[in-house]
Amino acid sequence: MQKKPYIIGITGGSGSGKTVFLRALAAAFSNQELCIISQDDYYRPLTEQQKDENNIENFDIPSSINDEAFANDVKKLLNGESIQREEYMFNNDEAEPKILTFSPAPIIIVEGIFIFHFKKISELIDLKLFVDAREELKIIRRIKRDLIERNYPVDDVLYRYEHHVSPSFKKYIEPYRPEADIIINNHNNYQNAAQLVIGFIKNKINS
Repeated sequence: MQKKPYIIGITGGSGSGKTVFLRALAAAFSNQELCIISQDDYYRPLTEQQKDENNIENFDIPSSINDEAFANDVKKLLNGESIQREEYMFNNDEAEPKILTFSPAPIIIVEGIFIFHFKKISELIDLKLFVDAREELKIIRRIKRDLIERNYPVDDVLYRYEHHVSPSFKKYIEPYRPEADIIINNHNNYQNAAQLVIGFIKNKINS
């Protein structure tokens, strides 16, 4: 009988450094050993996004994500099924989306800002990691990412951080911090924490 995959959930506020941390983990393993599935590829279409009082779409609330589809796909991976999903490009018209394929693996990493909030996903997680960083660092990282990778105007980035990102963190992300098994302080350097998690994963795969 095939052993059930071990699920690691990684969350943290926007700009906390989850992506860089995940890249370090991904680089240490093959696709046969580790599968990473991200909440970011389950955003609902722009036409379905809720708008704030200034008629600006708010992508930083749980309803912006198709959590049912996300949970169903995680369950498919648990059952040994491969899944495909079109890459979400954050409404960047200059980017061309790819078709992403996620294949079952002994270790599955589920990542995203709401994964502890979504109960159907949270209850599947065996180990919970919370990536933390100082507020000023998160703002700087968010600006750099949205300007360069997503082609957003700086005024838009700052507006969303103040009115969407920060309130969402306080309401939907930070309250789940005490539930985390491991807190990763990514203020300056994530490498020691990454090596610790890599060692843990290797032990799980080999056990």
